[in-house]
Amino acid sequence: MNTIAIYTLTSALHDEASVARITDGFLADIFPDGGYDFPGSDFSGFGSGALDLIFVRTGGTEGIFKPLLPKLTARGVRRFHLLTSGKSNSLAASMEILSYLRQQGLEGEIIHGATATVRRRIAELARVAEAREKLRGTRLGVIGKPSDWLIASDADYRQVYERLGIWLEDIPMEELLEAIRNASGEESLPDKPMSEEVKKAFPGAVEIHEALKSIVMEHNLNGLTLRCFDLLTSVGNTGCLALARLNAQGIPAGCEGDVPALLSMTIARAATGVSGFQANPSRIDPETGEMLFAHCTVPLDIVSSYDYDTHFESGIGVGIRGRFEVGPVTVFKVSGDLSRHFVAEGILTGNQAEPDLCRTQVLLRLEPADARYFLIEPIGNHHIIIPGRHKAVLEEILR
Repeated sequence: MNTIAIYTLTSALHDEASVARITDGFLADIFPDGGYDFPGSDFSGFGSGALDLIFVRTGGTEGIFKPLLPKLTARGVRRFHLLTSGKSNSLAASMEILSYLRQQGLEGEIIHGATATVRRRIAELARVAEAREKLRGTRLGVIGKPSDWLIASDADYRQVYERLGIWLEDIPMEELLEAIRNASGEESLPDKPMSEEVKKAFPGAVEIHEALKSIVMEHNLNGLTLRCFDLLTSVGNTGCLALARLNAQGIPAGCEGDVPALLSMTIARAATGVSGFQANPSRIDPETGEMLFAHCTVPLDIVSSYDYDTHFESGIGVGIRGRFEVGPVTVFKVSGDLSRHFVAEGILTGNQAEPDLCRTQVLLRLEPADARYFLIEPIGNHHIIIPGRHKAVLEEILR
């Protein structure tokens, strides 16, 4: 079964043979390698696929679509993608249909333009559809509650499930502590320069990773967030190494029990296939858009190199000092009820290693208007930094 299904609207006034020739040529240009299903005028499966396109093949199809619409909305469809060839009054009919959809309080868009433009837009929509399919049924664990200082970082579990199909599950901290007690921590020290404090803490950090992996397996989780600061007093260590490894293993794993940050990481990974770096701004220049982000853990699969250090605030455990390649990045965050989001593209311009900040430190340059968002209407303090340019696909997935 393909991700894309193409349904058709055709006026009986047009010669079917001529329309079929136009259709075949148009679709061959847009989909040179195939890769789509073609139910045609049979709309019985509309709304059940990942991405359903309505190919308005001719003019005079508005009257065909109008009585069809209630059947489609009854299946929960609220957004429609109208594909046009630019021939046989296809575009004019699509404009009338889209205007009617708007009057009914529904959403839609006309996919139209040069072949490359149409092909690019459909590929983007297919990518979003695949991401939504990945998210549906995702299980995320909240181990412990959000840290006490995250007073604006709660989540509406019901809204998250209804909008994206993501299930959030609370897991008691004691369950993790029991799993840590049963972990072996048997692993050779890596061949990296480390202080004596880090060497002593390393086996315990490995135990935390083993314990979190066991909880992932036990609860069938696709990701998790951890009230990690509790580990400082309960086991005298940190979760920084464990979270860095889990993310590199394809399991979004966030810090401080921050559920909106975990949701952002999960959405971003489904949409882009790339891990996200959970960090908080340390300095902002609203005039230039220059920003410094920092945190003590970072996914090991998105940095060019890394070293081990202690956790900044406590001076114990195993923190990660990662270094990124200079280049484009996307900064992303959703609110806990998914009613708001922020996404901006910028440039990662360098790495720093200041002693009075969390261990992984990156310099970013955003547009000044985007940088001012952090001082006027931020969604909490943590934001997700994703290598590459991904604004369009993230905006689309949250529409």
